[in-house]
Amino acid sequence: MTMELGVLPLLILALFVCFSSAHISGKVGVNYGQLGNNLPSPSRSVELITKSLKASRVKIYDANPKILKALKNKDLQVSIMVPNELIPNISKSQSFSDQWVRTNVVPFYSDVRIRYLLIGNEILTNADTGTWFNLVPAMRRIKSSLRAHKLHKIKVGTPSASNVLESSFPPSNGTFRSDISAPIIKPMLQFLNWTKSFFFFDVYPYFAWAQDPNNINLDYALFESKNITYTDPVTDLTYTNLFDQMVDAVMFAMKRLGYPGIRIFIAETGWPSGGNVDQIGCNIYNAATYNRNVVKRLTAKPAIGTPARPGWVLPTFVFALYNENQKPGPGTERHFGLLYPNGSKVYEIDLSGETPLSDYRKPLPAPTNNEPYKGKLWCLVAKGANGSAVAEALSYACSQGNSTCDLIQPGKDCFKPKSLFWHASYAFSSYWAQFQKIGGSCYFNGLASPTAKDPSFGRCKFPSVTL
Repeated sequence: MTMELGVLPLLILALFVCFSSAHISGKVGVNYGQLGNNLPSPSRSVELITKSLKASRVKIYDANPKILKALKNKDLQVSIMVPNELIPNISKSQSFSDQWVRTNVVPFYSDVRIRYLLIGNEILTNADTGTWFNLVPAMRRIKSSLRAHKLHKIKVGTPSASNVLESSFPPSNGTFRSDISAPIIKPMLQFLNWTKSFFFFDVYPYFAWAQDPNNINLDYALFESKNITYTDPVTDLTYTNLFDQMVDAVMFAMKRLGYPGIRIFIAETGWPSGGNVDQIGCNIYNAATYNRNVVKRLTAKPAIGTPARPGWVLPTFVFALYNENQKPGPGTERHFGLLYPNGSKVYEIDLSGETPLSDYRKPLPAPTNNEPYKGKLWCLVAKGANGSAVAEALSYACSQGNSTCDLIQPGKDCFKPKSLFWHASYAFSSYWAQFQKIGGSCYFNGLASPTAKDPSFGRCKFPSVTL
């Protein structure tokens, strides 16, 4: 192959790789979410980002002026975001787009290193609510607004979750979903290619492994594998970790649509340090191991890249700055933070990549949930759940199934204590016990969480599920 290429084409290829990667920083940043009622102030948060975590970039999920003011004159590249709900308005009106940029970008640009403006977050993940086909037009509008204000250093993109792919294994078979490939992804790639921007991609080996722990080796997902590899049967490329497989899958998907050279920016990656009792592998040991290893790999000099793109820089934001106690979803969603809300580290981590792995001296607690939980579980109202929402969920649970709430009726064994918490917890447990085998869960829009501790008391016996 090398002999056939000749000297000149090889030189051009080398220059292309150099142009594509050398001027892009491989330094790692952090995602600064705000879904918590106990988080430090923006100024304190920026101090923690720069001094405690030693991050070089920060991504926020809006254009919060208090955070942007705190970022003034800081040596941090900044990514801001247009909220999902504004995408339709922006896509239909250049003047609306101009006004948004004039209000949220222009006043801060001279003092804040805003380098990325993302249009929504994971828009293509859930069912279309009228936003999908507004996404690329909104990206074009915002880019025009930035040019009108001579803000040429800001790249425009949108983060995508891994489920934009309908096939990702082997990596060479990476293919975008058929419902979005031609009408949305292809024009998006055309825009990204034209503006020399990035395909922003959320990469979570944790979720891929947790869904199939019997067939995916944990060490392979944690960058810890010493002798486990996977060779793509089409390309003969050999993989030593799950992260590279996931990244290359989207690269091949872009190549399949005719855009092999668009750069990838890891918009989110991370590993949860905690979660519900029935969630596997979410612990401090695994989280520290994964995040330390991913930082080491992504900040290596020269850049490592991936098997399909050796030597290419992968700029990255780790998720997330804090454990956010109001983030909806299973327990893992509230445990991705590098920091507790009081500012202390969940585990030692240095996002600059300058700390050798051997210098992390504090022992990590041994993992206790790397195997699926086996035993009985009950479903209780989650701590801090909204009372009126719990009452609605209680009504829903009682309307489902057979005799779901019989025992919390007046005069029955579980009627007392007469409290919303206990009645709803019984109803949630009863509902889960009836419907778990056909997909029912202990979730209720984030109002419930499973427990291994039997809440039964006296003659009141709570139904359970057995895993």
